[in-house]
Amino acid sequence: MKSSDRELIVEKKRWRFAEPPDKLRLRCGESLGPIDVAYETYGELSDGGDNAVLICHALTGDAHVAGKHSHDDHKPGWWDIMVGPGKAIDTDRYFVICSNFIGGCKGSTGPSSINPDTGKPYALDFPMVTVKDMVRVQRALVKECLGIDRLLCVIGGSFGGMQVLQWTIDYPEMVYAAMPIATACRLSALAIAFDEVGRQAIYSDPNWKGGDYYGGKPPHRGLAVARMIGHITYLSAESMHEKFGRGLQDRATVGYDFGPADFQVESYLRHQGDTFVQRFDANTYLYITKAMDYFDLVSDYGTLINAFEGVRSRYLVLSFTGDWLFPTHQSREIVRALQANAVDASFCEVESGYGHDVFLIKNPALEDIIINFLKNCQDGIRGAG
Repeated sequence: MKSSDRELIVEKKRWRFAEPPDKLRLRCGESLGPIDVAYETYGELSDGGDNAVLICHALTGDAHVAGKHSHDDHKPGWWDIMVGPGKAIDTDRYFVICSNFIGGCKGSTGPSSINPDTGKPYALDFPMVTVKDMVRVQRALVKECLGIDRLLCVIGGSFGGMQVLQWTIDYPEMVYAAMPIATACRLSALAIAFDEVGRQAIYSDPNWKGGDYYGGKPPHRGLAVARMIGHITYLSAESMHEKFGRGLQDRATVGYDFGPADFQVESYLRHQGDTFVQRFDANTYLYITKAMDYFDLVSDYGTLINAFEGVRSRYLVLSFTGDWLFPTHQSREIVRALQANAVDASFCEVESGYGHDVFLIKNPALEDIIINFLKNCQDGIRGAG
């Protein structure tokens, strides 16, 4: 049996910190505590502690990056194609960590968590969190809980890539290498617009009730529409044409009505929305999209060159030709600013017409790039002593 064929069984773990009165002071000015962090680890930490890889998940991901929680699970983690024994991020070689960021709804403290001051879910009383806050919590997990002083590499795509950038800025001494994938130093107006339309869909659901829907009927229709809107941005016109075209769904002719879906693409988007609401919280969607909108390294530091002034990590920045949500010129902007600071930064644009989500599907070219970069980084960190 090939190592990549071995079934990976993992356990979700939880760590609590920032117990009152030692709450975490957030960037918005409010304090939060206690904070629960859901996380998973894969593989074994080397004796020298030099093989730890942190994966930062994207907008609607979670700590379950790979494997299954039991042999009976039907669906593995969200990046199982990339993480596991014998895979590109080889858990026989690296100690892999992934945590659900704060503001989430898959085990880490977020708006659906119980507010200790009221005994009820926080809802919109939950403070606004930013990428900087999320990275501070990840750093506490890595250093205080897991006892790791330095990470071999921090990897993340899309919103996860924003966390990677923030990691190297805030904790340069802890990150040997960084791999932001299909990301940007700040969202475009177009991307912010799509986020806002998704939030408005949730606000307009009568079941949202100003965020105070816990214990009642959730705003599933609004959240489903938000997911449908977002999912369109993750694909490309080319991939949607190849997959759906104008194909009809379970019918020979259009129905000339507003009933069941006429077209396959309609049915697909409805399915995406309906399945999403079974695993995600509407308020979390609001908070996380706001955190993504607020992320702006240029505004925070004056210029992007200033933002990367203290960075000491090796960088590999990746983009995809078919990604119109986070287009290649945004990745090149990051690389130019890193190189202006004499940072060891490489760049690769991967050919794919699939769209933004291409890093989540099997891509041999991407796998080879990751394998080689991580191996070179491991050789480098061990050679440096």
